[in-house]
Amino acid sequence: MYAVFDNSLVTGNDMIDSQHQELIQKINDLLKSCETSSGQVTAVKTLDYLADYTDFHFSAEEKLQEEIGYPGLEEHKKQHEELRKVVAELHEMLVEEEGPSTAFVERVQKNVIDWLYNHIKVCDRAVAQYKA
Repeated sequence: MYAVFDNSLVTGNDMIDSQHQELIQKINDLLKSCETSSGQVTAVKTLDYLADYTDFHFSAEEKLQEEIGYPGLEEHKKQHEELRKVVAELHEMLVEEEGPSTAFVERVQKNVIDWLYNHIKVCDRAVAQYKA
């Protein structure tokens, strides 16, 4: 099941929303790479690209929070670190299993997509409302 950026994920901050759309596309690219015959190599490259974009996005969000004096910045950073750990674990899983497995795809769904949806709807929306 692919991730979808819909109205429930709109925070109202154009920068954050456009980056979330891009992040969701990267997640979907990862899932699509799991369906190809090139397996591990493509999935690892796509996961690495997702990790890089995630770092870029989190840095931008954290910078925005610093600029506006957002009081929940430290907790937000902890949440971001959680996803970074998940991505690192997924990388290990790809290498150990020698490619994407059903368990890997399920973990992406639960620990990346579901996490991201909740994070956007609760944490990122709170930042956008604070900024408004």
